[in-house]
Amino acid sequence: MHIPVLQKEIIGYLNPSPDGNFVDCTIDGGGHAAAILERNGKGKVLGIDWDKEQIEECKSALKRFEDRLVLVNDSYDNLKDIIEKYKFGPIRGILLDLGMSSWHLEESGRGFSFSKDEPLDMRYNLANNLLTASEIINKWPRKEIEKILAEYGEEKYASRIAEKIAEERKERKIERTFQLAKIIEMAVPEKYKREKIHFATRTFQGLRIAVNSELKNLKNVLPQAIDVLAKGGSVAVISFHSLEDRIVKNFFKESAIKKSVEILTKKPITAGRDEIKTNRRSRSAKLRVALKI
Repeated sequence: MHIPVLQKEIIGYLNPSPDGNFVDCTIDGGGHAAAILERNGKGKVLGIDWDKEQIEECKSALKRFEDRLVLVNDSYDNLKDIIEKYKFGPIRGILLDLGMSSWHLEESGRGFSFSKDEPLDMRYNLANNLLTASEIINKWPRKEIEKILAEYGEEKYASRIAEKIAEERKERKIERTFQLAKIIEMAVPEKYKREKIHFATRTFQGLRIAVNSELKNLKNVLPQAIDVLAKGGSVAVISFHSLEDRIVKNFFKESAIKKSVEILTKKPITAGRDEIKTNRRSRSAKLRVALKI
């Protein structure tokens, strides 16, 4: 089950009030949305998710709130269009939880995890996104693969891994996660395999980001979020790696200089020891919040 991270902190900053309307741009299993709906009286939540199966999951999990919940299967990259289409507002708060759900890792069967032998897909949206991790690995130039691993995965052995992928795909098509993990294992030094972070983590991260245009979509949604917020409303973003956090941090700084927001978190909020004990994925979470002024 997907456990929402930093839930107490999110509720504290968004401060759901009676009749307040909120947008959860990455509703996943609905944990954060449920906590908001329990507190905002007659207010509504607009929940967006690019994955149709997550939307269906939310319909069931949040059935008790169905009269106050609007669910949309779309990318948050289209936030303003969605708000206009559903005539949703005024909006008191917007949440972006950029982490992957446990469902994607453990049950989707789409190759997000190197610990399961699955097809190299990595798409959140199967209907509208034609690009798969397998296509990148098997068809893209070696230099492009290296760039993805270096920039999106921050992988220091990107060149060696990309070279090994190019070498191996000449022999046979690379279609499954275990195949790719084995290639990475062959490419990196022995000492790298003994480090705390698994040697395949950064490669898989880089590919997932590339497949789903995650950083581009994040850059696109942040100004939209500020535009659709009511004055005095807050936007809260939970990121899970430095690339996302840097984008959010810089956007909030630039917006504060323009006097369009006030930054409420001078430093990112992180999970406490107790939460990390019960939910390991929270250990890398960073929360930043800004108030529209």
